[in-house]
Amino acid sequence: MAARKPRIATCHMAGCFGCHMSLLDIDERILKLIELVDFDKSPIDDIKELSGPVDVGIIEGGVANEENVEVLRSFREHCTTLVAIGECALTGGVPSMRNLVPLSECLEEAYLHGPTVVDGVIPNDPELPLLLDRVYPCHEVVKIDWMLPGCPPSADELWAALTALLSGKPPELTPGLIRYD
Repeated sequence: MAARKPRIATCHMAGCFGCHMSLLDIDERILKLIELVDFDKSPIDDIKELSGPVDVGIIEGGVANEENVEVLRSFREHCTTLVAIGECALTGGVPSMRNLVPLSECLEEAYLHGPTVVDGVIPNDPELPLLLDRVYPCHEVVKIDWMLPGCPPSADELWAALTALLSGKPPELTPGLIRYD
C-alpha cells in the first residue's frame, strides 16, 4: 500500500490574488508538486471547500471583514502547519491603507461623497460581511507557523519553502529569493 501523500490547501483573503499567481508560476514544477502532495482547497485543482485536515495550509491576504476572521480561524483549525505568504497576510499590505482613515470616513468617501457617486448609499445588505475597524495581518488573528515575505513571494521562494516543509525541514530563504515587484 502506498504511503499517504501530504495534503496542501490554500486560502485567499483581502488582497490581489498575486501570491496564488506566484504559486501557479512554479510552472512545470507543479507536476513535481502534484507527485509529492494531494491538493485540497486550491486554485490548482479548483476545489472550493476544505474536505478535511491538511498538513500544510497556505494563506494569502489580510483580514478585512468578519467573514475573513471566520474563514481564517476555520482554516487554522484544519491545518497542521499554516504558512502566511505575501505582505497582505504578513502586514495587511495595500488593503491596510484604509487603516489610516476611520472606517466611517472610508465608507462615506467610497459610497456617499466620492467623485463618481450618484445617489449614494452605504451598502447594508445582511449578506455582505461586516468590515472590521481595520485590516489585520493574519498573525494577529491566529497562530501562523511560517511567514514568507514578498509582494508577491517569488515562485522560487514558494517552491523552496514548500519542498523544505514537505521534507520536514524549516524553510531557508535567501535574500535572492525574496522580491517586491
